[in-house]
Amino acid sequence: MKIKSYAAMQAGQALELYQYEAGPLNPSEVEVEVEYCGLCHSDLSMIDNEWGISRYPTIAGHEVIGRISALGDAAKDKGLTMGQRVGIGWTAKSCQHCDACINGDQINCENGALPTILNHGGFAERLRADWQWAIPLPEALDPASAGPLLCGGITVFKPLLMSNITATSRVAVIGIGGLGHIAIKLLRAMGAEIVAFSSTPDKKQSILDMGADEVINSRDPEALKAQAGRFDLVLNTVAVDLDWQPYFDALAPKGKFHTVGIMMKPIEVAAVTLITGDKAVTGSSTGSPGQLRSLLKLAARRDITPKVEFFPMSRINDALDHLRAGKANFRVVLKADF
Repeated sequence: MKIKSYAAMQAGQALELYQYEAGPLNPSEVEVEVEYCGLCHSDLSMIDNEWGISRYPTIAGHEVIGRISALGDAAKDKGLTMGQRVGIGWTAKSCQHCDACINGDQINCENGALPTILNHGGFAERLRADWQWAIPLPEALDPASAGPLLCGGITVFKPLLMSNITATSRVAVIGIGGLGHIAIKLLRAMGAEIVAFSSTPDKKQSILDMGADEVINSRDPEALKAQAGRFDLVLNTVAVDLDWQPYFDALAPKGKFHTVGIMMKPIEVAAVTLITGDKAVTGSSTGSPGQLRSLLKLAARRDITPKVEFFPMSRINDALDHLRAGKANFRVVLKADF
């Protein structure tokens, strides 16, 4: 079976129309006809081989919303049905039998969880994934804007689960962009106190409108210093190197500084910073099928919708340039138009 797609043939090149032979559907696989696919900076990293793991031709795209068009024999009795709308995020496969998978930690599969992009991603008319990773989309969610929840959303939701965030928690978010704005919406739904650290003062009112209780100018040293000892969690969403010490100082006893932004330089932290107050520096990647299902249910129940702008998939190179230039407001979604 031939599948049409847009692929990077070499690192850094514009994407081209490309057909590949998908072969027979594996017993555990689900095939999904793509309706929408979000764009993510991780797509750019894979297209440009920034992480050194890309294989060309590379078909990126891992924030997919679509309808099931085929079910493998072993996937037919797992609660999924033909025509059902589902989402597929960063992960396409995991072994399902190692200790990590059995314990619900499939993203840390001991035999290697396979990213959707390396399995042929969603910049295509169809894509495939093992049935566990085809996440049912609640009817209350808008399919056009739900895709970014499957990567950006779960990326910031998982730290809130790991840190046991509740309505009494005090949480700071560094960087109010594609990830940070979803974090604020999730924290508002959970009832936590939310402080946003932003380097763009003119975004203050829009950040407050998202649900933040307070906005701090991250370029103001005195404003940062005044936050000392305040937060149970400081969630970093930016991928740039900053002076991290003021954010460590902002942690309350037993507080965590948690990063989902991939900085290129090591995070330096003095031992005494962690020892005094029993603090921690942590990080995480994406989430398990169970966590993804929980996120979509919460988003449907509390009307959590990422802020998106749309491009037809036929203009995918324009959309990628838009994202590279930092013009996305706040996430970009492609509508399939093969």
